[in-house]
Amino acid sequence: MSHPPPRDQGATSAAPGLVTDTIGRMRGYFRANVQQTEGGISQVVGFVAAWMAFALILFVMPLPDGMTAAGKATLAVVVWACLMWITEAVPVAVTGLAIPMMLIMAGAFTMPKQALSGFTQHEVFLALAAFIFAAAMHLTGLDRKLAGGILSKLRVKTATGASTGMFLTNCVLAFIIPAAVARAATLLPVVTGMREFLGKSEDGARATKGIVIMSLVYWPMISGLFLLTAHFPNLIIVNAIANDVGVQIGYGQWFALNWIYLLMFPPILLWSSWLFKTRRARFEVVSSAARSDDSLEESSTPNAVDDRPKDRPGLTGEQRAVLIVFVIVAAGWAFLSGVKPGIVGLFGVLLLFTPGLLRLDWKKVQANTMWGAFLLLGGALSMTLAMGETGLGEYLASLAAPLALGQGWLVIIVIFMVLTQVIRLGMLSNVAAVALLAPILIPLAVELGLNPIAFTMLIANIDTFAFVLPTQITAAVVAYGTGTFTMRDYAKSGVVAIGIAMVFTLLVAVPWYAMMGVPVWSPNSLEIGF
Repeated sequence: MSHPPPRDQGATSAAPGLVTDTIGRMRGYFRANVQQTEGGISQVVGFVAAWMAFALILFVMPLPDGMTAAGKATLAVVVWACLMWITEAVPVAVTGLAIPMMLIMAGAFTMPKQALSGFTQHEVFLALAAFIFAAAMHLTGLDRKLAGGILSKLRVKTATGASTGMFLTNCVLAFIIPAAVARAATLLPVVTGMREFLGKSEDGARATKGIVIMSLVYWPMISGLFLLTAHFPNLIIVNAIANDVGVQIGYGQWFALNWIYLLMFPPILLWSSWLFKTRRARFEVVSSAARSDDSLEESSTPNAVDDRPKDRPGLTGEQRAVLIVFVIVAAGWAFLSGVKPGIVGLFGVLLLFTPGLLRLDWKKVQANTMWGAFLLLGGALSMTLAMGETGLGEYLASLAAPLALGQGWLVIIVIFMVLTQVIRLGMLSNVAAVALLAPILIPLAVELGLNPIAFTMLIANIDTFAFVLPTQITAAVVAYGTGTFTMRDYAKSGVVAIGIAMVFTLLVAVPWYAMMGVPVWSPNSLEIGF
């Protein structure tokens, strides 16, 4: 009878030690990696919190009355994505890219075509075209040339002054470019060029954040409210009021009611200037009184702004070609109302690479294009569409009705301003958000005994100032693509900016609407005094 060979007791006893040693090595490996990342332990906490919240909502939370199962699944993805973005647990572009997969995995959609629909929207390709143009302008030096010319003509010396100039520019562009994201795309190369003149110091880096956020996000949104044609949601609001209330609001009447929002510029500028210390950061300017034989290269700052127009070198052939194509695209955004801005942008990219026009190397353009923001934008749009198609957005909006019943007009407005901002955490598009809200707000105003015109416009306008995450506004995704600020920088600035917008609405906009004949507390005053 044969016996099995005796077991190697040494090997057996060594196995647990080997496992323990491996686990220890892996723990040390991950600890070292976490310590070397910019976010550190907060990223790990955010990552775990996002997945725990996703699981709790999807598997533990009971289905509320009125919410669909697909809506609950979408809610789980929205909370997951928001936590991922706020904590930057993983690169925000990766979160955006993962959203379609999460929507399928959670059960919000069953078809990949639905989950990926955000990547087929024209806004995505508008942003991509803007990023490619920004790369081309950067590689040819046109962005710095344009920024330097604007700064010297305005005689701007501080970052605060540059931001003020960008606000005025946005107001002018509002007359000819009918979309906030298109205005941001137009100004993107100029703003990115400006940061070259602020240097690499701590003050310069901080001020760059302020210039980019104000110039490409806050100012395009504020300048979009005072003209009926400057912001697509304005047209949705007017159409809904005409259909459901029977009151036609014309161009002049819209201006008379909403020019007041331009007065938000001073408090927002003061707050942002204080937070980002933009008054400290100064642009280096070569004075026109300097000796004629002084050159920019001989100045103390390599990127100094030259205010000597006679001595400033002109545009190169490549810079002139890029500028001409960009002007053609901007004109298309302004005047081709029947063509989606994203299509116009892609046509411009095709023109840009016409054989013989430029000597740009596509590999270099590709390396300087903000692909991460492109992925972030597509994912955020997919989530926005999911909120609409699964009924989650409408469900969240309906939650405020029981809270508002029996309350005074002031409390009702505050409730809906806050709720609007909560809903907007998961929605990128202002157009989609207002298209969702407007048909709900008008009958709700009648039910609550409020003026449907004033109530709908005030709440829909506050939707414009969704500044907690860059993923709430397409123009903010364009700005985030510059890589000059983090999600935390944006949220820190945006939460207070939203507070300013809410206080402004209550203390300035509401009384002004009343003076113009549509007091929010009077349901039967439907004649605009203009």
